[in-house]
Amino acid sequence: MKKIKEIIVVEGKDDTVAIKRAVNADTIETNGSAVNESVIEQVRLAQQTRGVIIFTDPDFPGQKIRNTISEQVKGCKHAFITKQEGLPKSGRGIGVEHASPEAIRNALKDAQLMDEEAPEEISQQDLVDAGLIGGAGAKDRRERLGVLLRIGHTNGKQLYKRLNMFQISKKAFIEAMVRINQEEKNE
Repeated sequence: MKKIKEIIVVEGKDDTVAIKRAVNADTIETNGSAVNESVIEQVRLAQQTRGVIIFTDPDFPGQKIRNTISEQVKGCKHAFITKQEGLPKSGRGIGVEHASPEAIRNALKDAQLMDEEAPEEISQQDLVDAGLIGGAGAKDRRERLGVLLRIGHTNGKQLYKRLNMFQISKKAFIEAMVRINQEEKNE
């Protein structure tokens, strides 16, 4: 079983269980979206010693946790699963705890470092031109793009910020959009 050097930040115990089924890793649990100072201090120490991967659920509370930690602890990597990968086989809810070991391993393999100082490569106009902001089908295109680029689900404003923070190249963006457009033609 693959050993992950970084410490993985998850929301709760069930997420830790799912992570440990997929990889050999240590976790820090936030125990909900009200991330307290004690958890932030643990994450800071983890970041200084081994590095951190934030791996939260693909929903609003998960994004809130991700944002809270990212704002206070710089240099964390980010792993994402899609909403589809986080759906339970039965019951309600969505989250890392429901993802398959393969989906978890892929998300961790593709974990990316956000760089808030990165030069802008993709403009708002590029997003409009690609049909990702406003108009029919924009939400679906953003979801497909988030899956292809492994950057998670976003609204238009978040997409712009995330593409640039993850330093997604214009070339990778265009290649993903070509694929999305081809899939739409084949539907």
